[in-house]
Amino acid sequence: MVEAAPNAALRATGLHKRFGGLKAVSDVSIDVQVGEIHAVIGPNGAGKSTLINLLSGELFANDGAILLDATDITRLPPDRRARHGLGRAYQKTTIFPKFTVHENVRLAAQARSPSPLRMFGSVRSDANVHDLAAQAIARVGLTAQTRIVASDLSHGEQRQLEIAMVLATDPRIILLDEPLAGMGQVEARGIIDLISSLKAGRAVLLVEHDMDAVFELADRLTVMHDGCVIASGSPQEVRMHPAVRTAYLGDHGDAS
Repeated sequence: MVEAAPNAALRATGLHKRFGGLKAVSDVSIDVQVGEIHAVIGPNGAGKSTLINLLSGELFANDGAILLDATDITRLPPDRRARHGLGRAYQKTTIFPKFTVHENVRLAAQARSPSPLRMFGSVRSDANVHDLAAQAIARVGLTAQTRIVASDLSHGEQRQLEIAMVLATDPRIILLDEPLAGMGQVEARGIIDLISSLKAGRAVLLVEHDMDAVFELADRLTVMHDGCVIASGSPQEVRMHPAVRTAYLGDHGDAS
């Protein structure tokens, strides 16, 4: 039986995922604490995407266990994990492009309500859902765009919208899968600042290729290579780890 680490919103132990003879994830353990951003990095094919899919329920592990607070969610599907407080933003935005910003976020808030299937009826009179949506929209800085159709937003604004949709579900932990993908410098700066603020009162697990952003944001890092964890610790500890410098950062010399 897995026991939760103190203050851990999510803890996974001994995760394995095989696709035929391929070991995509091999004996990976990770915990994410409330009040921190924990980044997972590694080269292409390291197993990062498989890991985040295991944590979110898109894939089921062959072995191992996942706890969300004190609840074993190892075999729960994504919607059940969301109800227990896990929120995920995907690499490709999963918004409703023909709906307004408010409609997108309202539907996300409704998904966590006692009657999630009642999306287009009395939900309009549900003040709690409306308030959750308005708060999430304001939280990501999109209040001025509330009535704009999502497809008319910029790429960065669409990413803000997706994060607002996650926040509207009142998550205990947020999984972010390459949130800066495809962004210019100005848009990326805004999203970095937003991500930095998300850890207040919750936990954030980040998968991202932008190393400058990772080392700016992360309180802890886990480095994967060939499906395994090769290092975990503070950004400085990871930066100086010999295996990381060789396998990921491309440094074959002495540390500077």
